[in-house]
Amino acid sequence: MQAYIFEFIATAILLLMGCSVVANVILKDTKGHGSGWIVITTGWALAVYLGVVVAGPYSGAHLNPAVTISLAVHGSFDWSLVIGYILAQVCGAFIGAFITWIIYKDHFDRTQDTSTKLAVFATSPAIKNLPINFFAEMTGTFILLFVIYFITDAELQTEEGGTPIGLGAVGAIPVAFLVWVIGLSLGGTTGYAINPARDLGPRLFHALAPIFQKGSSEWGYAWIPILGPLLGGVLAAILAGFLIS
Repeated sequence: MQAYIFEFIATAILLLMGCSVVANVILKDTKGHGSGWIVITTGWALAVYLGVVVAGPYSGAHLNPAVTISLAVHGSFDWSLVIGYILAQVCGAFIGAFITWIIYKDHFDRTQDTSTKLAVFATSPAIKNLPINFFAEMTGTFILLFVIYFITDAELQTEEGGTPIGLGAVGAIPVAFLVWVIGLSLGGTTGYAINPARDLGPRLFHALAPIFQKGSSEWGYAWIPILGPLLGGVLAAILAGFLIS
């Protein structure tokens, strides 16, 4: 249960800081309005850093269903824990989005463009080309997990002994730099969700919340940042497992 709680809390922190840096850059009349892509990618990288610091010792700091499923496919994580981890991550992402909305509510109310409001919470492509968009999300997540397999030997200490589990022993700084370079290099096409919970939880919040003149939640695109990262994580697990073995 402790691992689920920390996945929930750390993912909420991740999404609070990540959604908020987007809100600060793109919503009307914020202090950071117009400060650009470098600020957004840096903010997301540091948000990951915070999440890993909090959850690393207790859950392995997956914070991402693609990480959880990839590790299970790799044989480094117990399949019986997968559903609980994913539910904790999606719920944490929802709460992080909710807190962002509270903090930036006045700026949401002043922002007229509906796509800008959605962009605080969910990803969307710069150019809508679903096969390319899917490939971009798959590739970004593949890089994330493939590199992690070569820099981590994380263990979660349980009563039964150490169980390889996730990102905890990687160190928060290398993970943050990894997410940062993915955003800088590959994020320009889709906004680099590379995390189904990061997109699904906030998108669900956008759909349910009484956001002033919010527009569509664009559920027709939502499968891309869910299935693309999941497939990328699985492919990384298979290739890394083959090469390492």
